[in-house]
Amino acid sequence: MTTSFRGILAAVVTPFGDDGSTVDAEGVRRQVEHIVGAGVQGLVPLGSTGEFTTLSITERKEVADLYLKAVDGRVPVVVGTGALTTGETIDLTRHAADAGATAVMIVPPYYGALRWEEVVAHYGAVSDAVDIDIMFYNLPDATGLDLSAGQLAELARNTRVTSFKDTGGDAVKFATVVHHYADAIQPLNGYDTLTFSGLAAGAQAGVWGAASVIPRLCADFYETLAVRGDIAGAREQWTKIFPICEFLETHNYASAIKTGLDLVGVPSGPPRLPTLPLAREHAATFARLLRGAGIELAC
Repeated sequence: MTTSFRGILAAVVTPFGDDGSTVDAEGVRRQVEHIVGAGVQGLVPLGSTGEFTTLSITERKEVADLYLKAVDGRVPVVVGTGALTTGETIDLTRHAADAGATAVMIVPPYYGALRWEEVVAHYGAVSDAVDIDIMFYNLPDATGLDLSAGQLAELARNTRVTSFKDTGGDAVKFATVVHHYADAIQPLNGYDTLTFSGLAAGAQAGVWGAASVIPRLCADFYETLAVRGDIAGAREQWTKIFPICEFLETHNYASAIKTGLDLVGVPSGPPRLPTLPLAREHAATFARLLRGAGIELAC
């Protein structure tokens, strides 16, 4: 049965030990309880926020297992399994499916932009090899690939792609999918500062990195806007959330999220080199924004 997502799915980090060399299993458990306990409706490990490009294949499988075990079926888990080759993507996808993932999120190979027929062949091969729903990860800044609304729908009709996370920043294209192609593919906003517009346009779910840091605010915002349809109430909440989203999008995203987690008392270790932690002055700015949103800080 095709999965239809509802609510906010938090894009989660990969917690590391103090020197960034090993995955921190206890850190994964902390993240899950912080996020799921605050009412967020799903998790997406091993995406860009999860620094998947810095992990070995073995580490990626380890992180998937840790998150799935910690969640223990309480909410959907969409595991990122995109890789540079179709063979590695199939291997990671098969592992995620066997481990109990709800679905997988697959970014197109991201070194050289694929031609359309290569996109279809890649996702078709994974679909033939593994019986699990696929979320297409639309990330044109990294992949050089920016499918049209019609191509997204066509891809879904010919493969196991059932949804897409849109981190392209094109609100018009996203709305086009919502209004004209939602029968073929479910759109999930994945661009933090467009969360309001995506949900207001009619999207039923979103993948949101900020939900790892401020899960209760994000869950409440979804309830206000997408469930109750209270536009005025959602606007009031958004005035607190938007500056945080804006901040995250002006820095290295994974590093900024990890800084936020330190600030709210759910540490996840440093980003993995070559990415550096946020500079002290930027962390101070983030702390000020969180306090302005009513978040109690741990440090």
